[in-house]
Amino acid sequence: MPVDICKLETSNQGAQHHAAILFEPQQLVPFTQAWRWQQQWQAALLASELASDPMSTLEAVWILQHPRCYTLGRGASEQHLLFDPAAPPAPLHRIDRGGEVTHHMPGQLVAYPVLDLRRRQCDLHWYLRELEQVVIDVLDHLGLQGQRVEGMTGVWLDDHKVAAIGVGCRRWITQHGLALNVDGDLGGFAAVVPCGLMGKAVGRLTDWCSDLRLADVQPLLRDALAQRFHLDWRPPEACEAKVCGAEPSIAEVSVAEALIADPSQG
Repeated sequence: MPVDICKLETSNQGAQHHAAILFEPQQLVPFTQAWRWQQQWQAALLASELASDPMSTLEAVWILQHPRCYTLGRGASEQHLLFDPAAPPAPLHRIDRGGEVTHHMPGQLVAYPVLDLRRRQCDLHWYLRELEQVVIDVLDHLGLQGQRVEGMTGVWLDDHKVAAIGVGCRRWITQHGLALNVDGDLGGFAAVVPCGLMGKAVGRLTDWCSDLRLADVQPLLRDALAQRFHLDWRPPEACEAKVCGAEPSIAEVSVAEALIADPSQG
């Protein structure tokens, strides 16, 4: 049964704050590009272990949207795909996160924190619950009552899953994160068993708040991430923006837009 979470949970309010770089690309970002950015930043944080000041390498978070695609966790079953994996209706990626299949599309806010959990708590179960609480905090600001379901990672509204969560972690440096359905077309979920949960409905925030737009939710998500993980945002410098995501390349944007117009090209 869902567990009602009406009140905001507090999280170590006296904890140390950490500077972190926030990337918010304005264009749709192909999944493989966002994954590459995370891998690059994770590698930098791992390399910093050998530095005289391991804390000198800043953490980073991306908040963005993807063109239509599907991702499978490292151990996910293809039985949850309701299409031929050799001929997917949109690009299909097997990636290094936990969890089963999920769907990304425009109108869904995706957050990818690349964080060093050694600066907080070396506990992936704790981290997953904190990501859930980020979404619950956002929903609370919108007057909506987010719910957890015991044994099922994610966040629900009225028995509809509105946020999927799946992470990867290497030596306590995280990748991947959360996907919150705001105002996108949910039709692509019909081609899979989302998160491997047969018979469970998927929802989007506009099903409860019809006038809500993604631009209304993004700053709430940004603030909730900062509060939950004690982050002080710093904008990317020019060299960082070029390499890791202020703007995808023109070629990448063209591919993403082509996939929106004609998913069969993927």
